[in-house]
Amino acid sequence: MAGPSTAERGERQKQESGPPRPPRVGRLRRPRKLIILLVSVVLAGAASVWVLYGSEWLRVDRVTVSGTQVLTADQVRKAADVPVGSPLISVETDAIAARLRRELPRIDSVDVVRSWPNGIGLKVTERTPVLIIEKGTKYVEVDVKGVRFATVSDAPRGVPALELKVSRSVGLRRFGTDRLVREAVRAAGDLPAAVARDTSTVKVRSYDSIRLELKGGRTVDWGSGEKGRAKARALTALMKAVPGARHFDVSVPTAPASSGS
Repeated sequence: MAGPSTAERGERQKQESGPPRPPRVGRLRRPRKLIILLVSVVLAGAASVWVLYGSEWLRVDRVTVSGTQVLTADQVRKAADVPVGSPLISVETDAIAARLRRELPRIDSVDVVRSWPNGIGLKVTERTPVLIIEKGTKYVEVDVKGVRFATVSDAPRGVPALELKVSRSVGLRRFGTDRLVREAVRAAGDLPAAVARDTSTVKVRSYDSIRLELKGGRTVDWGSGEKGRAKARALTALMKAVPGARHFDVSVPTAPASSGS
C-alpha cells in the first residue's frame, strides 16, 4: 500500500506547526471557583466571629439559679459574679464554678451552662449535714465527706451531734481530730435510715469505739467506722428480733448482741 504523498505530508506539517489551540473554558473557570469559595469561607468566618463576639444578640443578660435548699438564688448570683453584658461565648464557666465553690462552701458541686442565646444557668448541689459539732452557742455542719462547711446559729433538725471524748495522750496523738471526725461521719453515713432518724448523738472515745445515743435512751456500740454496711444489716435484724432491747452491740457484725428491756 502506498504511503502519503508529498503534498499530504506538507499539509500535515503546516497543521502541526500552526498557532496553539485556545485553552478550554473549563480550565479557566476552576481557579475562579476556588477563589470565590475561599472568599466566601473567609467572609462567613468573619461574620460568625462578629455575631459571637461583636453583636448585641448573643450577650449575657440573665442568670438563672436552680437546686438551692438553704442558700438563696441572690447569694449564688452574687458569688458567681457572672459578667452580664459580655459575649456569651467568652464566659469562663470553669472559673465561675470554682469561684462559687470557694465563696460558698455549702456548695458541693455546680454546673455552669450556657443557655443560648443570652443566658447562664447555675445548677447547684448543696452539701447535706450528717453531723453537727457544737461550738459555743453555734453549730458546725459536717457533710458525708467529713467537710466542715458551715457554722449556723440553730442546729438543723434531725442531724445528730458529734461528741469527741478522746484521750489526748493516746487517741488524738495517734489518729488526730480530723481522722476521728471522718470515722464518725463514716459511721453516721452507714446507719439504716430509721436508726439515723432516731440518733441524737454520736460519741467517739477512740478510733474503734463509736457509740450512738438514740431517742428513748437506747444506745448502740458501733465500734470503728469499718464494715459499716454489715453493721447496719446486723443492727436492723437485731432491732427487729429484740424490739424491746435498750442496748445493741454491732461492733463485731458477725456476732451482734443486745441487752436490757
